[in-house]
Amino acid sequence: QVQLVESGGGLVLAGGSLRLSCAASGRTFTNYEMGWFRQAPGKEREFVGGVDWFGDTTYYADSVKGRFTISRDNAKNTVYLQMNSLKPEDTAVYYCAARPARGRGASQAYEYDYWGQGTQVTVSS
Repeated sequence: QVQLVESGGGLVLAGGSLRLSCAASGRTFTNYEMGWFRQAPGKEREFVGGVDWFGDTTYYADSVKGRFTISRDNAKNTVYLQMNSLKPEDTAVYYCAARPARGRGASQAYEYDYWGQGTQVTVSS
């Protein structure tokens, strides 16, 4: 089992920034690829971005490309989501997720085995 705990959400003005963290425990962190998803009220959960086990390969949804950056610190068992130039449409509950490393990217929720409880991000205009 892998336990994931997100933090760093909050209320921010449009154009502002937030950094989300996801702390992992329970298994060897470097055995897992990590992803970030979000879910707005009344909408399906959508992929935000992902990172490979080492941290040198990242990939993003088109809606956040150029504004969001994913990184991981394997020494701290933590993955981060730096969000810049936030827009009201970025408002959602953000979740981190983990799956055993397979050497390829994954952007579908069903491909991930472990999930955090989520953290709310609200962007006001």
